[in-house]
Amino acid sequence: MEKLVVMSKKELSRYGIMEKTETKAMSQKEGAELLGISERHYRRLLKRYRENGVEGLISKKRGKPSNRRCPDKIKEKTLKLLKGKYKDFGPTFASQKLEKDEQIKLSRETLRLWMIEEGLWKGKKQKAIKLHQSRIRRSQEGELIQVDGSPHDWFEGRRKPCSLLGYIDDATSKVMHLKFVENETTAGYLKMHGRPESLYTDRLSVFRVNTDKEGYKGKGLTQVGRALKELGIELICANSPQAKGRIERLFNTLQDRLVKEMRLKKLSTLEEGNKYLKEYIKEHNAHFSVVAQNKENKHKALLKEHNLEEILCYKSERTLSKNLEVSYEGRILQISQEKPSRAMRRAKVTVIETLEGEIKIEYQGKNLEYKELYVKDSQGRVLNRKSLLGGTIPKKGMVA
Repeated sequence: MEKLVVMSKKELSRYGIMEKTETKAMSQKEGAELLGISERHYRRLLKRYRENGVEGLISKKRGKPSNRRCPDKIKEKTLKLLKGKYKDFGPTFASQKLEKDEQIKLSRETLRLWMIEEGLWKGKKQKAIKLHQSRIRRSQEGELIQVDGSPHDWFEGRRKPCSLLGYIDDATSKVMHLKFVENETTAGYLKMHGRPESLYTDRLSVFRVNTDKEGYKGKGLTQVGRALKELGIELICANSPQAKGRIERLFNTLQDRLVKEMRLKKLSTLEEGNKYLKEYIKEHNAHFSVVAQNKENKHKALLKEHNLEEILCYKSERTLSKNLEVSYEGRILQISQEKPSRAMRRAKVTVIETLEGEIKIEYQGKNLEYKELYVKDSQGRVLNRKSLLGGTIPKKGMVA
């Protein structure tokens, strides 16, 4: 009965050349050149072939463990951690955490193979190719900042779901700002981070007036849009999620890495989460940020006329009634004047509400004193869709 010999393509090619050398059709020097080995090693292989036949060409390392393999104790310890403390971590993130926190240095590919072997990871199928028009990065940091919010169960049930507001630089992929908030509302976005040239957002009503009273595309400004204009920051709204892919991919990464980091640290409140975000941003940027094509930073300094308290607030125009009253967010406010002027009747005033909830009424550049008469019933107040995801209604004066 004939014996079956399994050979690799490399070993099979050696067999053909050895046969030619044996039949004098090729010299040893020519054979060595074809195989890319030295003449000495070729003679060694030829000797093994003459003594053992085709089996002499098979590598002696086959079936034997590598001398560079990881010790069994390290593998056992690593798999125990992957099944416990680092359960559901991906190979890349797991290798980074093992090196940093457990002093176990293993390559991502080694971990991936171990995890597949133990059923802890499934190889990803290649996705169907979707073609999107690519957009070249901006060349300088601060030239364009992508902004968005992501409602998610960030604390994995340790508290109710909330939203994470994120700011990422288009040129460097550097995370500029992250903050946990109950809901994605105007108040959250009015707390700006720096003064870039432009902000790139979705078409959420916080940023853009999508329709006017008659149902046509609106051209007015939201509170955020007005504040950006006063600061000299251009607002650009994307047509689709793919158009602002950098911020979308950031949230995909955060929903994996940030969630797991907070699980390990047992964080369970917004205050704890926001405190940790400062540390996380540094680590994230060290891994994922890139160098801008142009090193000059395009963030602009605040000018003398930029009073942030008067810009990052709510402003709305109202008309005074004959009794010098205005209606604002369900409240009736009456101007307190010792000698009321007839000129103030039907006059236009600006009602300003700070982020702390303080209300001012401005007329011709001066603040007017007022008193609150009573509060209207606010049943049926309109809120935008995203602000309802967290299940809480913003305070009066804080509606997006």
